[in-house]
Amino acid sequence: MDYSKEPKVELHLHLDCSLSYEVVQQLKPSVTPEEYYQSFIGPPKCTDLADYIKRAIKGFELMQTGEQLRLVTLDLFKQLKADSVVYAEIRFAPLQHTFQGLTPTAVVAAVNSATEEGINTYGIDAGIILCTLRHYSEAQSMETVALIKEFAGTHVVGFDIAADEAGFPIDNHVKAFQFAHANGIQCTAHAGEAKGAASVWETLEQFHPSRIGHGVRSAEDPGLLQFLQAKNIHLEVCPTSNVQTNVFDTIEQHTADKIYNAGVSMSINTDARTISNVTLGDEYKLMERVFRWTKAHFKKCNLEAIDHSFASGEVKEKVRRKIEAAYR
Repeated sequence: MDYSKEPKVELHLHLDCSLSYEVVQQLKPSVTPEEYYQSFIGPPKCTDLADYIKRAIKGFELMQTGEQLRLVTLDLFKQLKADSVVYAEIRFAPLQHTFQGLTPTAVVAAVNSATEEGINTYGIDAGIILCTLRHYSEAQSMETVALIKEFAGTHVVGFDIAADEAGFPIDNHVKAFQFAHANGIQCTAHAGEAKGAASVWETLEQFHPSRIGHGVRSAEDPGLLQFLQAKNIHLEVCPTSNVQTNVFDTIEQHTADKIYNAGVSMSINTDARTISNVTLGDEYKLMERVFRWTKAHFKKCNLEAIDHSFASGEVKEKVRRKIEAAYR
């Protein structure tokens, strides 16, 4: 079935990893299609997550002014519209966009304002998640989470930790997650991607997020799957990305189907539309082809995604109605 026209929810989407060739050309006209393909799109197989993440550098280098951030954000909204996404949570690390003099507050203000413009122009509901990064200091993590409090009541809806899970411990970030919980900030956290089930346990125990970014290696521990199901922790699963970063050798080995059948709340996401060179419609087709997923699977995943989103009750209700109507 062609899922390109069905309404979809995307919770795990990195802004700086999703620049189309069209917007790159706008920002840097000298970039040729060949160069774009080489520098912005990852090979079908990277050596690991750290190698995959290197492809993001070219993206955030072109996102250092307010207007650049605006253009990249609107470009992503255009891609989401073409992919029939009706609600998205767009994440990025604000401190990565301060190299030409923007303050972190100005960075978030630019993306927030562009998100408002994107919502109005394309009719897609969206929220923004601010990320700290594994290699950041405690001070940088605290600076990032404080921005979410500063932008309370805007499109900024949550906090995340991303980047090289295998390369850096979680110690520098415990305080930031404590701050988030003390201030009613909703949290997700990357885990169970570059490291196994023990990393997910540690993340749950130290950060207490309501969602886990990826979390696919949770399937290595039946007790963890039971815990995730019992506590209604949502996994933001990104199939193509996980094969690219060598979490799995082939898509046939991916644990998405096992996680779904274990009754764990999960959704399908692209992670990085450009680095993985994929749309959500493509991911659905992949799940259908490899795991024989049907409309019923995608309906459940989309309803779980909107239920576990950081959207307002009103937006959740509106999106639920769209999903229910389309996936009858």
